[in-house]
Amino acid sequence: MSSDFESYEQDFAVLTADITGRIGRVPKLLGDEKKQMVANIEKQLEEARELLEQMELEVREIPPQSRGMYSSRMRSYKQEMGKLEADFKRSRIAYSDEVRNELLGDDGNSSENQRAHLLDNTERLERSSRRLEAGYQIAVETEQIGQEMLENLSHDREKIQRARERLRETDANLGKSSRILTGMLRRIQLKRCLSLAEEWLLKKRSSLCYAACSTVGTLGCLVLSL
Repeated sequence: MSSDFESYEQDFAVLTADITGRIGRVPKLLGDEKKQMVANIEKQLEEARELLEQMELEVREIPPQSRGMYSSRMRSYKQEMGKLEADFKRSRIAYSDEVRNELLGDDGNSSENQRAHLLDNTERLERSSRRLEAGYQIAVETEQIGQEMLENLSHDREKIQRARERLRETDANLGKSSRILTGMLRRIQLKRCLSLAEEWLLKKRSSLCYAACSTVGTLGCLVLSL
């Protein structure tokens, strides 16, 4: 973005330097040569205004934290543009006086030339006005798009924060569930061990009882045989 601004900035510097030189030459010229010079300067001033409009649009798209420096440079360029227009206006006043004197000396052509000159100026002003309106519309649309993007980013950030909170809650619940399951498994294993121990004791007791009974029976047989 800033590279485009700097490119326009260089073009503006070259163009204004050329305009300054030409304005200084206007009083030294005569006749058709002076008319051509004035027409060229008008065209260059129009180009300079268009460059300022482009630079201003570029500044609007620069992030707010970096925009201050470029805004300050734009103010200085606008002041320079105003000075050029004022200098050109002074030279035009002298030029208009000379042209009027020449026209008054012509027979039958003064009114027609003045009318053509006024129409030309009116058309030029209308073109400049249309360009300004188009530039303003672009600026408004760009600002609206920027506001929408900021709102979308804000909504996305809120969604991400809510998702993080849900993940933290899920992790906490999983940890709690894991501890509960571990306790249940330990109790099941303990019960299983106790059950096995009881079965073993019962089997052991049965074996002892059987052995005792067998021993008693054998002793009884021996007594009877005696």
